[in-house]
Amino acid sequence: MAQLRSAARSSPSPQGTDVSQFAGSQLARLGMAFVVLTWGGAIWLGAAPGGFALATGGYALGLGLTLTLFRRGFPHPTLGACNMVTLARLALTAALLAPLASGPAPPMAMFTLAMIALSLDGLDGWLARRAAWVSGFGARFDMEVDSGLALLLALNAWAAGMAGPAVLLLGLPRYLFAAALLMFPWADRPLPDRFSRKAVCVAQIAGLMALQLPLFSGIPAQMIVAAVSVALIWSFGRDVVWLWRTRA
Repeated sequence: MAQLRSAARSSPSPQGTDVSQFAGSQLARLGMAFVVLTWGGAIWLGAAPGGFALATGGYALGLGLTLTLFRRGFPHPTLGACNMVTLARLALTAALLAPLASGPAPPMAMFTLAMIALSLDGLDGWLARRAAWVSGFGARFDMEVDSGLALLLALNAWAAGMAGPAVLLLGLPRYLFAAALLMFPWADRPLPDRFSRKAVCVAQIAGLMALQLPLFSGIPAQMIVAAVSVALIWSFGRDVVWLWRTRA
């Protein structure tokens, strides 16, 4: 599971590293082809035309940002299976925009689509390590897709009335931390790898997935939001303290 903070990402490839034209061409071609996953996800969620348009536009924006990140430096000659899987996750995650324009999707459809995206999250990391295809691009790409998945699940839970506005706090940590870096640049540094941070990330996504189901609405939803919020505050707080103590 990718870490949720900008400071926790792997160091990007050095500036000046030649970007593989073949890998870039792969990313562009697959990016255009994988839009069918977004459309398939939108159909699964029962999207109306407005939902299709929003999901497609969201995927196009995500792909554009991915290409921008890629051009900052990519160290491998080909895209690699790991990044292809993350690209597929981006396409599926974009489909979650559809209910925000079309109205609430069937709960089990939302849960299933999110489960597929979460399952692929474990696959892309395994593939990267197995093929020695780890890179700063891949770590950042994975992190941003995880963050987008969390935000869209939170928005859908709120829009569908499964949870109150407090659920949005479960989808915003990555973006709040990124905004904080503008005021506290000393925090924009890699963090030591911790299993507990990854466990909290899994709990965050799992909790948001549960909130798509009516079974967990009402009091159970409040308990999930509270428990995950405490875990996120603890995890982020510990990392901020570490960054403060080790600042230059």
